[in-house]
Amino acid sequence: MERNGLLQLAGQDVTIVGPDITVGQQAPEFSLRANDWSVVDVLKATEGKVRIIAAVPSLNTSVCDAEAKRFNEEAASLDPDIAIVTVSTDLPYALNNWCAASGVDRVTTYSDAYDTNFGQSYGALIKERRILRRAVFVVDRSGKVTYADYMKALGDQPDYAAVLEAAKAALAS
Repeated sequence: MERNGLLQLAGQDVTIVGPDITVGQQAPEFSLRANDWSVVDVLKATEGKVRIIAAVPSLNTSVCDAEAKRFNEEAASLDPDIAIVTVSTDLPYALNNWCAASGVDRVTTYSDAYDTNFGQSYGALIKERRILRRAVFVVDRSGKVTYADYMKALGDQPDYAAVLEAAKAALAS
């Protein structure tokens, strides 16, 4: 599925691949590359936890950098049963280098560069650039989506308070 009119880059409409995820649906399965290049089924690897999944274009941009660092800071005060995952199309070695240089150790970063199965399954792939549009999802312990938000522009940051509130609510239910 390809859709236009949802997002613009440099004043031009771009094509979004995949359907938007909505609250109440089961989170689609996806596998990504970890920083050590291994393939990880992220939902299975975090089974039993509430997941905050943040899709970003590239951690080598200022907004994505700030978002991942903010979630890393927030993670320090969250229940350990809340896992925070950041997904981009950056290659694993770039993610590993970014985490080391940024001191990010509570957010797990993954690469969707190989087959973009996350981007396509979560309606986050920008076809023309082969990067992800910014979005955040909360998935409860049973795999149900309890929060979904797609940013209207790549430079917009998520509503951190709303994301964290949704994760805490999913943990309590």
